[in-house]
Amino acid sequence: MSKLFEPYTLQSITLKNRVVMAPMCMYSAQDDGMVTPFHFVHYATRAAGQVGLIILEATGVVPEGRISNKDLGIWDDAHIEGLSQLVEGMKAYGAKTGIQLAHAGRKATVDGEIFAPSAIAFSSDYKTPTEMTEEDIHYVIEAFKQAAIRAAKAGFDVLEIHGAHGYLISEFLSPATNKRQDQYGGSQENRYRILRQVIDAVRSVWDGPLLVRVSAEDYAEDGTTMDDFIVFSRWMKSQGVDLVDVSTGGVVPAAINVFPGYQVPHAEAIKHGADIPTGAVGLITTAIQAEEILQNNRADLIFLARVLLRDPYWALHAAKELGEDVQPPVQYVRGW
Repeated sequence: MSKLFEPYTLQSITLKNRVVMAPMCMYSAQDDGMVTPFHFVHYATRAAGQVGLIILEATGVVPEGRISNKDLGIWDDAHIEGLSQLVEGMKAYGAKTGIQLAHAGRKATVDGEIFAPSAIAFSSDYKTPTEMTEEDIHYVIEAFKQAAIRAAKAGFDVLEIHGAHGYLISEFLSPATNKRQDQYGGSQENRYRILRQVIDAVRSVWDGPLLVRVSAEDYAEDGTTMDDFIVFSRWMKSQGVDLVDVSTGGVVPAAINVFPGYQVPHAEAIKHGADIPTGAVGLITTAIQAEEILQNNRADLIFLARVLLRDPYWALHAAKELGEDVQPPVQYVRGW
């Protein structure tokens, strides 16, 4: 059997294969964060296409922490019903379900005041955020905890904390964006403190698989590097994180040399340097490319993004290419 279509166990659940749909913002929610008919079609289609684990787009733990006014929300109990219906639609086709809990920090584009570790705008196209007080930080930590409770009520199998792409948590992690002089700034340990506290808060109410997405390279002289994230990932492992979803960039404006698999070395380095399972992401588009990553023990799961926008049935096509007998839903068998 190919590695790509081997089952994979994440703590208490078993994925039917190692194909993961990475969180991708769809900007299609109602202004109040509620799901819309688009989401039911979008996610269930990828489940029918035999993706093993589907992780919902960045979902705001507070309204002011959304990337846009059209982001999904999980800051209110009213969101649970729609999210639960999404979960039911995906599980009907055998997919495991996850949700990415997020706060956009200084990259929020919602109306009103936005918040970040330091009062530095991402670029001239973004608002200047308000530097968070310790009270603001504790409010956000509690919001992640309450979001985890709602995610459990909605029936998700997996939680992912968004600590990447220049959103709030990655802003705290990076010295390029965190200029604080208190216990949340300065040293590596201090910059990690909010993520440590978010993980602990989530773990206090969530006993299922827990993932963290990171940007393991800022591509900036004063930013974080892979070596920082090997240390951070060791700390995450000690806190009960089950897998690190390894991306790069987005923390500061930077020129990035993009090519197929360009982020895989980061997943590989963290996997072996921190002795923790990782997910590889970044222009992985073919079955043979995904299989190489897994066979060479460079990562444990394959996170796919834009290729799944082009082809919701990528997993079925990949199975055929690798000679695997993976069946589509019975309604579609005639087409295969």
